[in-house]
Amino acid sequence: MFDQIKEDLRCVQARDPAARGLFDVLTVYSGVHALLFHRINHWLWQKGAKWPARYFANVARWLTGIEIHPGAVIGRRFFADHGAGIVIGETAEIGDDVTLYQGVTLGGRSTDSGKRHPTIGDRVVIGAGAKILGPFTVGHDARVGSNAVVLEAVPEGATVVGVPAHVVRCRRESDDCVEHDERLGHLRDFDAYAVAGKIEDPNDEIIDNLRRQVAELRVEVQRLCAVMEGVPDCPGSQSPRENASDGSAEVSVDDTFVDDDSVLSRLEAPGRTGTGGA
Repeated sequence: MFDQIKEDLRCVQARDPAARGLFDVLTVYSGVHALLFHRINHWLWQKGAKWPARYFANVARWLTGIEIHPGAVIGRRFFADHGAGIVIGETAEIGDDVTLYQGVTLGGRSTDSGKRHPTIGDRVVIGAGAKILGPFTVGHDARVGSNAVVLEAVPEGATVVGVPAHVVRCRRESDDCVEHDERLGHLRDFDAYAVAGKIEDPNDEIIDNLRRQVAELRVEVQRLCAVMEGVPDCPGSQSPRENASDGSAEVSVDDTFVDDDSVLSRLEAPGRTGTGGA
């Protein structure tokens, strides 16, 4: 257990540039305090001392603001950065080299007595405020963006964001390799806050879609105006330069207001082409 605790302390230095040394990590990191409590509480839980394990887990929650059920399984080199508001349920399983940020919930969606909470693979990073709810697996090397709500399994190497969470990127196999230090293992390309590089902004995507729709509508309007030029008394049928000789402003098809009801009534009137004029 002591070797495991040493790894827990050293991995904080590897992942947090604000860590100034082991003494700093041991004394001022609430995530480390919560993990140390959990290592002991989980041992008690496994030995059948359920009530003491739950009691000291509650004490740890009072002291750190992090709630970890003593039944949860947490692997080596776990790091809860900032930590406040993290909740880890009873049947949650967490692999090695996992990093969680503040406000993360590994919760369930049912009151069944069996497996209710997620299984987190190795080297997973879960961003601030993310919620992973249900008895499914988040694959190795996955990234969960801040405030994402994950309701289904996440593939290995995938980055998921949004509500509900969806995959926005999958890493190549060559990017999943991990370099291990002589004393501990940590990510070669560790991504703080779970998402690195450029992720497409959903607002930009919405705006681009609207622009495409507007362009398509313009084409359709031009096509309809071309058809309406052959309909007498139809707005838009006037030639764009018809009034230019008398000095009046030119009439543009794009500037002409076409009332849908008036156009339909003219088209449906007797004697109009294709509408009962036969």
